[in-house]
Amino acid sequence: MKGVLLVNLGSPDSPTPKDVKPYLDEFLMDPRVIDVPKWLRNIIVRGIILQTRPKKSAEAYQKIWWEEGSPLVVISERFSEKVTKEVKIPVALGMRYGSMTIKSGLQELHDKGVDEVLLVPLYPQYAMSSFETVVVKALEDQQQFFPSMHLTTLPAFYKNTDYIKVLSDSIAEGLNGFDYDHVLFSYHGIPERHIRKSDPTKFHCKIDNSCCTTNSVAHHSCYRHQCFKTTELVIRNLGLEESKYSISFQSRLPNDPWLKPFTDFEFVRLAKEGKKRLAVITPAFVADCLETLEEIAMEGKHQFQEAGGETYKHIACLNDSDVWVQVMANWIDTWQTTEILPG
Repeated sequence: MKGVLLVNLGSPDSPTPKDVKPYLDEFLMDPRVIDVPKWLRNIIVRGIILQTRPKKSAEAYQKIWWEEGSPLVVISERFSEKVTKEVKIPVALGMRYGSMTIKSGLQELHDKGVDEVLLVPLYPQYAMSSFETVVVKALEDQQQFFPSMHLTTLPAFYKNTDYIKVLSDSIAEGLNGFDYDHVLFSYHGIPERHIRKSDPTKFHCKIDNSCCTTNSVAHHSCYRHQCFKTTELVIRNLGLEESKYSISFQSRLPNDPWLKPFTDFEFVRLAKEGKKRLAVITPAFVADCLETLEEIAMEGKHQFQEAGGETYKHIACLNDSDVWVQVMANWIDTWQTTEILPG
């Protein structure tokens, strides 16, 4: 019997330092997130970051926490429930970090008699710290606890026609009535070395525009290229002029070279260049979360206006919108009946 496991990032159980600390520990100790030797990762995470970050992160979570719980979890649950109603096979939800685990999602499917699972990492673009770690963890749990199960992974859907259409339509709706003079596509940042590590050729990725626009097998696992491609397809649908949009990367950690330009720097640059009305889109996320609701919608607005900007709008993610639910349901139905995965 076939079934589906949807997987997103995860969340602490509550917006308190007590619950945020173990969540951050699990997240940051993932070797695909901070990819240094374990002894050094221990020092960085447990000796430095976790000494102060839980309190700061808890304060940020408190700003965006809903009565029902974590926005990311609540939205993901709503999405999962809606998809379940549209397909004829079991659908479960898991998270890479936190108490709602990938293992618990696989267990739920196993208990319903599922032995063939479509694993759906809810990340449009491929990165070792997001998409890849979900796949690796799911395979580890499957092999250890559910050896009779077979997993098939939905590929990164960054350029899928149906995804691009619903994303473009959602952005167009968000821009409707907003007299913007610039649109910023803000993607989650990753260290530059992750790009090079993910390059199967070990020589193509130079982290400049030449490698991202030159066809290569490396593009199948190049986060930077995929962010650019998603943006290119969306702006084509929207008819945005080149001068009207730009791309940036948010949520970096200190000390290492990360993808540029940085989103917070772009807020200041755009305002200083006379952009007064800014719209911000976060296409690395399909569900609103801490990084979109607090870092972009709240802090980003403050940074832009402090630098001289005037009006600011964060356009919501696809979340549990009916059109996005239908796209996912169609992908699942196609896989269920033909074994074909979306391209």
